[in-house]
Amino acid sequence: MKQGLSLRVSQQLTLTPALQQSIRLLQLSTLELSAEVEEMLDENPFLERAEETAERESFGVDQADAPVSAGDTLTEQADGFDGLERTEAVASDVPDAADSTPETDWDGDGTVEIAPNDSEWGSDAPPTKTSSGSGDGESAAQDLASAPVSLTDHLHQQAIGLRLTPVEKAALEMLIESLDEDGYLADSLADLARGLAGDDWAAYDDLMVVFQDALEHLQAMDPVGVGAADLAECLRLQIEAMRNTPVAQAALRICEQPLELLAKRDVKRLIQNCDLDDAVAREAIALIQRLEPKPGRRFIETDRNIVIPDVIVSKAGEGFKVALNPAVMPRLQVHEIYAGAVKGAKGEAGAGLQQRLQEARWFIKNIQQRFDTILRVSSAIVERQNQFFAHGELAMKPLVLREIAEELGLHESTISRVTTAKYMATPHGTFELKYFFGSGLGTESGNNASSTAVRALIKQFIAAETPKKPLSDNQLSELLRDNGIECARRTVAKYREAMRIAPANLRKEL
Repeated sequence: MKQGLSLRVSQQLTLTPALQQSIRLLQLSTLELSAEVEEMLDENPFLERAEETAERESFGVDQADAPVSAGDTLTEQADGFDGLERTEAVASDVPDAADSTPETDWDGDGTVEIAPNDSEWGSDAPPTKTSSGSGDGESAAQDLASAPVSLTDHLHQQAIGLRLTPVEKAALEMLIESLDEDGYLADSLADLARGLAGDDWAAYDDLMVVFQDALEHLQAMDPVGVGAADLAECLRLQIEAMRNTPVAQAALRICEQPLELLAKRDVKRLIQNCDLDDAVAREAIALIQRLEPKPGRRFIETDRNIVIPDVIVSKAGEGFKVALNPAVMPRLQVHEIYAGAVKGAKGEAGAGLQQRLQEARWFIKNIQQRFDTILRVSSAIVERQNQFFAHGELAMKPLVLREIAEELGLHESTISRVTTAKYMATPHGTFELKYFFGSGLGTESGNNASSTAVRALIKQFIAAETPKKPLSDNQLSELLRDNGIECARRTVAKYREAMRIAPANLRKEL
């Protein structure tokens, strides 16, 4: 075998640390980005929060139609990579990329002066509210009054008014702390007593008596039904707290039957098993349906389910205005004093400080690029789905990621990252950006109807149905066909289940 040397010219794309960070920040949610910013502020001394407002660097919608630079092209090509330092030839896709892109590693370019992008970014964000320390007792009292009360706190407050011995009080507190968030007693009394008594059977018997008494106190508290072991007992406790009537007695007898019969609305079996009159049985079932299956539901903290939108869409004349939510935009800048001090640093220590300064600069730039991309994608979505913002979900059009990617000159994977865990506040509610994308179903006119619009139409049909004669999936499919939309029965069932709508037999009014 003959050995030789050859010269070959090729272009390669390297995922530098700055490029890796840009891709990672793009896919973070608002909460994850906030945590990332806090971590970077702790680690990098050259990065700080801006206290005073400064003129914000212009970007966003005004640059949405600007041509895609070679640097953006590199970022988009990098979306197809999984590794941290993988390289791939892109000679035909990125012409002259090696000559046109700046060096983006953390080592920096040797300069220590304040760069133009070292100024504050995100100045539209309102300052964080901090405690003034003025001792405003009224405000503190209002905050305390508005604070949510947990189920356990609510029960402990009621237990204070009971006359109990120290042992009984300790047993009741243990049962309260053993409840799950729905108000059910997760562990049986036997398990709790056995865990405390161990192999001492005499102590076990004494504990069972104490726990039985404590359970009676617990189940007499508000909310009614708390401390139940299962759904049947929870329903029974609520019925027993009502006035004793024939309907209530019938409801108790129904609750003694397997709950599957009640869930399936098997009225005939329930009437037969409980030996009830048809009219009384139906009234009893209606009574049970009005009960609360989860007594602790109203004490569950709802703040954790609040979604903070990244983009806000508002009416502006005949069209709609798209803007970033300033509340989610971090206000960051490079520390001017520290950056100036690095200018005189030399040697290995100076090189390390310059690297940290470059990290701070690139972090600010990558966050700015993240919000710029979110705004561009959101603006394109609003333009494509203009009818939705004007008329609602029935006017939603079919839209796929590829269409937005081609319009903005971005990669589909970038659009996927941008639309995941990012939310848009609209006149019709707050939605994830992915909500505006959906496949299309064929129509008689030859056009396509968005799957979102079809779901809305199905929901509309069900809302207008006769309660005693609910529409089956097959009937819903026929109604859609009458409206010019071809949708099979199985597709209707899939859409109905996705919207958490029960089938016809469970929606039927007794």
